[in-house]
This record gives sequence, structure tokens and C-alpha cells, in this order.
Amino acid sequence: MSNQSSPHAGKHFVVQKGKAQCNQGDQFPQYKVTAHKKHFWNDSEGSTDYLAVTEDDLQFNPPGPSFGQCKLKPTSGGYLPCSYAPAGKWQKTYENVKIMGKKTVTEISELQCTVGGKITVKDHGQRGEMSKKNVKNADSKTVQHINPLVKMDDFKETVEESEIDAY
Repeated sequence: MSNQSSPHAGKHFVVQKGKAQCNQGDQFPQYKVTAHKKHFWNDSEGSTDYLAVTEDDLQFNPPGPSFGQCKLKPTSGGYLPCSYAPAGKWQKTYENVKIMGKKTVTEISELQCTVGGKITVKDHGQRGEMSKKNVKNADSKTVQHINPLVKMDDFKETVEESEIDAY
């Protein structure tokens, strides 16, 4: 049995608000999830921005010439617009996590275009955020040592007051 780690180790899953890039285009559209409306990465509120992108999600927002001008279509004055045409499903997907039977797209996934371009992940779309629970559980002395400009005890009080105001 091989002890090799997956090439997906340490990579993020891609969400709808992420951006794609084509090595032959000049614009970076967002993903458009059409395969499901149920599974979200790191968003308990169910915002469509965090819908998980799967191997079957082949559309982008904005639609049309999603990737702008195509370098494979030169004209005397520049380039013709992209005529995106996916060649099958996303490749290099993560097989160990499936959504409704479909493999998930990560930062290393690729999608070939029949015109000749290769579409990859420019931005996975996920962002780390500090929750109120993270603030409450933070050790004030450690935070003060790491970042002396932040007065953690004062910040904790502000967070607690904002919770009271929310009710």
C-alpha cells in the first residue's frame, strides 16, 4: 500500500464566488453552480456564494464570452471574443469527496476547452474569517505578544457588546 498523500492535500474546495482563468483569455469569470443547490463550503447560512463547485458545473458568470478576448483567435485589430466550449467535465477533481455523486473541484482542477485553452482555478473563493467564538476563545496575552497593537481584552468587550445589541 502506498503512503503517498493526495495532490489535493492542503488545497481548498472551490465555491461559486471564486474565479476561473483560461490560459488563452483575459477575463476571470465566477463559477456558476448548476449541478445542485444544497451543499456549501464553510457557510452555515447557505449563501449561494459558497455553493460547492462540482465536476459537472461547466458554466460561468457572466455567461457568453466569459473569458474575454481569446488569444487563439487573432484578428488584424486584436482578438475575437472567447467562444467557450468545454471538452467534457472538470479533470483533476477530488474523488474522495462527492456531492450528490459528483466529484468536487479544488484549486488544482482543470477544464479543457475545445478551442484550445486550459481553464484553471484563479481564486477558490473561500476566505478565512474570525468568528465571535474565535475572539472569545483567544488567549489575550498570546494575541498581545503577536500583535501588540491589538488590545484583545478591549476587543473581546466590543464583541460581547455587539452580541447584546444584536438581540
